[in-house]
Amino acid sequence: MSTSASTTNAPRGFGNRALIDPIVFFVLLLGLWELGVRGFAVKSYLLPAPSEIVRAAWDARATLAHHTWVTFEEVVLGFVLATVLGVAAAAAIFFIPIFRRTLYPLLIALQSIPKVGLAPIVVVWLGYGLSSKVLMTMLFALFPILIATLGGFSSTPESLVEHFTALRATTWQTLWRLRIPSALPHFVDGCKVAMPLAVIGAVVGEFIGSYEGLGNLIMLASGASNTGLTFAALGAVTLLSLVLFYVIEALGRLIWWQSR
Repeated sequence: MSTSASTTNAPRGFGNRALIDPIVFFVLLLGLWELGVRGFAVKSYLLPAPSEIVRAAWDARATLAHHTWVTFEEVVLGFVLATVLGVAAAAAIFFIPIFRRTLYPLLIALQSIPKVGLAPIVVVWLGYGLSSKVLMTMLFALFPILIATLGGFSSTPESLVEHFTALRATTWQTLWRLRIPSALPHFVDGCKVAMPLAVIGAVVGEFIGSYEGLGNLIMLASGASNTGLTFAALGAVTLLSLVLFYVIEALGRLIWWQSR
C-alpha cells in the first residue's frame, strides 16, 4: 500500500517540473548569451547582452508598457473578431451545402494570399488607427480557428448522431448537446494556434503604418540604432504572445472541466 501511495504521489512532487525546467533552460541560455557577448567583445549595436536589454527595458519601462498595452488591445479585439467569424463560418460551411461549395474555396484562396502583402492595402483603406490593426490580427488568426472548428464538427461520431436521430432530437438539440461538445477540444486547439499568429498580425500591421504599439516601437528603436530597446520590444512581443497562449490553454482546461 505504501509503495502504491508513493507511486501515486510521485508525480505531484514533480508536478512543477513542467514550469521549472523551461525556466532553468531559459536562464542557462541567457547566461551563455551574456558570456558569449562579453567573451567575444561583441558590439552592443550588433548584439546586446541580456543585461543591457534589461537595462534598456527598465529605462524605457513607461514607454514599453504603453506600447505593449496598445498591442494587447489590438490582439484581443482582432482575436475575438476572428473567433466569432471563424466559428460562424465553420458552422455555415458544415451545415449549409451552398456555403461549403462557395464560401470554403473563397476562404482557402484568402488564406493563400500573403498577409504582409495585404497590410499596406489595409492601412490605405482603414488608416493608421486601431481598425487596420484589428483587421490584420483577424486575418492572421481566422483560418486556424475556422479549420479546427470545422474539423471538430466533422469528428462527431456518426453512431452518436444516429442515436440522437433515433431519439428524435431536433437539429438544435443535436448541435448543442452533441456536435458543440465534440468540437470544443478542436476549437481550443485552433485558438492556441491562432493566438501567436494574432500577435504577429498586430505587429505586422504596426510595422506597415501606426502611431503606437510594439511594432511601431521596434521600427523607431531600429531606426535610431537602439538595439537594446529593439530587443526589449521583441521580448515584450514574445512575452505577450506566451501569456495570451497560456490564458487560452487555461480557459480550454476550464471549459473541459465544466463540460465533464
